[in-house]
Amino acid sequence: MAKLERLLFAALIPCSFACGPDQQVDHNMPTGSLRPDVHGHRGCRGLLSENTVAAFLKASDLGCDFLELDVVVNADGEVVVSHEPWMEHRICLDKNGDTIPATQERSLNIYRMTTAEVRECDCGSLRHPDFPSQESRSAHKPLLSEVVEAVREHARSHGKPESRFNVEIKSEPELYGSHQPQPDAFALLVASELQRLGIDSMCIVQSFDPFVLNAIRPLNSKLALALLVDNTESLDTNLARLTFTPDIYSPKYKAVNQRLVDALRTKGIGIAVWTVNEETDMKKMMALGVDGIITDYPDRLIGLLDKQ
Repeated sequence: MAKLERLLFAALIPCSFACGPDQQVDHNMPTGSLRPDVHGHRGCRGLLSENTVAAFLKASDLGCDFLELDVVVNADGEVVVSHEPWMEHRICLDKNGDTIPATQERSLNIYRMTTAEVRECDCGSLRHPDFPSQESRSAHKPLLSEVVEAVREHARSHGKPESRFNVEIKSEPELYGSHQPQPDAFALLVASELQRLGIDSMCIVQSFDPFVLNAIRPLNSKLALALLVDNTESLDTNLARLTFTPDIYSPKYKAVNQRLVDALRTKGIGIAVWTVNEETDMKKMMALGVDGIITDYPDRLIGLLDKQ
């Protein structure tokens, strides 16, 4: 059993949705030399169009422990799987099948679009310019519920265990109210949907925004929470932005060294690194003993792990 799976199984303690901070489950990360969890970034972005149902099913077939995905909110209050709260011009076509000028992409604001309007845009046919080997196929930005149900049914029909989910809440302070809800409302929408879908006790919720993590912590103690980090500030400075100790610290892999790993071990916090695509870097992270590796190429990482 992989590291974060042990963590999440340990969290399977009955708890109502209204659990308060004093009722929180201990999510401390187990440490040791266990095989790191494989997180398929946006499904498997190096192989198939990002954040599409097809990419998640492929990642599941490859054997990912976690399917990493991003969520935003649409005008109907539905949780949509998308890295941006708009139609990104490099990967999306508008409802007429036309390319989207970079200067106009933010006007296709998912927060102001209904579920039906979001589905009209094709965000699978264009190959991402940074991933020339990516297979493209027509696809819309799915609801989180569509992804979970598709993955669940796929696993059932193939007699395989379900992959877990690593759900990133895409939240930026400068977009509060214009392209996304305020943190408290955003956190409540996501927490409610995860519970409704029955995956709250078996997933990770991550974000770069400490405000949204602070808002979601009291809502459901089953959730394992991860602080994403993209800065050069100290571990203690970043942790001080939270009102609680996160289960997982998730920095860019280039910022990770043995000193950081050891410091996190001392604090009982797990470490999942992003986004590791080259085999040499994967080997370095494996040697450091990180708990999870987020990658656009889970096939490469699984191949390396299988050789151990």
